[in-house]
Amino acid sequence: MGCSSSRTIAEGKKEKIRRPRTWKHPQPISRAELTQMREEFWDTAPHYGGKKEIWDALRAAAEEEDLSLAQTIIESAGVIVQNTDLTICYDEKGSKYELPKYVLRDPSNLIRTK
Repeated sequence: MGCSSSRTIAEGKKEKIRRPRTWKHPQPISRAELTQMREEFWDTAPHYGGKKEIWDALRAAAEEEDLSLAQTIIESAGVIVQNTDLTICYDEKGSKYELPKYVLRDPSNLIRTK
């Protein structure tokens, strides 16, 4: 299964996580709208399966600015990273966790206010 190859990556040479590539929302979006989208995702994500502890670790890593600390959070929780940008991960039992780019990085067309 796809899970076994991701375990090899996670257990063999530790892949360093990275931020997703720059992405663009369909229309310009404000910080408040982005924050609301993120909150809605994190509030509903555990209802799609997996363990709450893994979702909590993924959220902590996604919100962490320091990638080395985010890496430590992921490794400590036993998260198996398939995509180094954290968009697809697994727990040790094989449950899949998919994260949208909007929780991992701001869009390029974020409306900046002073």
